[in-house]
Amino acid sequence: MRPQRAGAWERLAGGAFDLLVIGAGIIGSRIAYEAAGAGLVVALVDAGDFGGATSSGSSKLIHGGFRYLPMGDLSLVWESQRERKALLGSVAPNLVHKMPMLLAAYRGGPKGPAIASAGVLAYGALCGFRGTGVALLGARGAQRLVPPLRTDGLSVCGLFDEGQTNDSRLVLATVAGAIDHGATAINHARVIDLAFGEGQNGRATIMGDVEDGIVEVQFRNVVNAAGPWVDKVRRLEDPRCAPMARLSKGVHVLIEPDGVWQAGLVVPVEEGRVAMAIPWQGMLMLGTTDTDYAGDPADCYVSPADIAQVLDEASLALPLDMLRPDAVRFSFAGLRVLPLGQGSTANAHREHLVETGRHGMVSIAGGKLTTHRRIALDVLHRLHEPHLAGLRLVDKQLPHAGRGRIELVDGSIDPDVVRHVTGIYGDESPEVLGQREFHANALERIHPRGPDVWAQAYHAVEREWATTVEDVVRRRTTIAVRGLATPDVRDEVERIAI
Repeated sequence: MRPQRAGAWERLAGGAFDLLVIGAGIIGSRIAYEAAGAGLVVALVDAGDFGGATSSGSSKLIHGGFRYLPMGDLSLVWESQRERKALLGSVAPNLVHKMPMLLAAYRGGPKGPAIASAGVLAYGALCGFRGTGVALLGARGAQRLVPPLRTDGLSVCGLFDEGQTNDSRLVLATVAGAIDHGATAINHARVIDLAFGEGQNGRATIMGDVEDGIVEVQFRNVVNAAGPWVDKVRRLEDPRCAPMARLSKGVHVLIEPDGVWQAGLVVPVEEGRVAMAIPWQGMLMLGTTDTDYAGDPADCYVSPADIAQVLDEASLALPLDMLRPDAVRFSFAGLRVLPLGQGSTANAHREHLVETGRHGMVSIAGGKLTTHRRIALDVLHRLHEPHLAGLRLVDKQLPHAGRGRIELVDGSIDPDVVRHVTGIYGDESPEVLGQREFHANALERIHPRGPDVWAQAYHAVEREWATTVEDVVRRRTTIAVRGLATPDVRDEVERIAI
């Protein structure tokens, strides 16, 4: 077992914790970060990888709240705007960037030009117009931003700013922050049993991989932030509890971009949904679907029908020749956790739900990546802990999330690699590239068509808790999303990871 993991497992086995957080997606990891920062002794565990489910299956957007206007969620618009500014400017400036978005309305489409124009202007007005990038464009101006944009039938285009993040890396940075505050964190460790004594005091049985074995952990408080598995964990506390959430599947497809995109694209489709095309890590990410999902979250996958739907909806605004099925380089599915209710999941409100179980376990379901910090505080304020009573949101930068300093890297490294590494690792870039002192192939590209280098794989395994091939190629590098995770690459990554 690698030293980093062995140390965490040893602390779990011998520790008694003020707070056990089950689920290390973006919300669970932020709960651990805030609680540990407030002085609690915290354990953070996840059955899979950190951010390995919903939190790495998002549209990678830090929403300013534009899509919440039709739902009438004005408070969520204001809250989202505040959080977008904080994440961009203070909390994670290396991991969150401004992303202009072009809203294209076509004649005969679900939303006419008047509604689209009014929506963009109302969004700007609600946000005070400052920092929103709001404007109305003609077809020619729109095509300068999105070169392959279909202009026949195009009525009006509205421009507004969103934020874009590397969701997997944002989770990892938050976990690192929790550990810096003293939390014990471990991935690939499943809670298989919960037992409660008086009050909220309890014991959790946690099973790791074959090397780890099984440990019992004592806790005073427990938070269930298991995302799509929230109700499964709730049944460990109370087998007869009623469900608190439903699931919706969202699928994204990656293709190679046509031309240089200076903005993302949003096109209204049916049921109040939008189809998006967004530049992402040198690729073009298309999506997303929004359909009920009732199966085991572990069995969620992308079907040929899902891909066909995404490509078909993208064709409303993009030429068919760039949307061939054989152009797809990668696809992924994520599960949203939504409030129980009737009707389409696309029209379901995106507010989070917090419930306290019969033995005091606090469960969090739903919410948005954008507002994860506020959700974390809401959860912690439900705990009867004096240390947490005065907890308030502080716009403090996450570890290593400052913008990387390229001048710290000498000129012997490919500039494309430098830009890529600093864009992902920020202030930690020199340490990542320093792997060349220990590994002769550290600065070699993992695949000749991508900018990732083997130094990243070594760093992922030695410093970022990666234990599987998917941990490395899917969430700590961009190998998978570029369609470059070939059998040879996977074999070599497996050799490093084991």
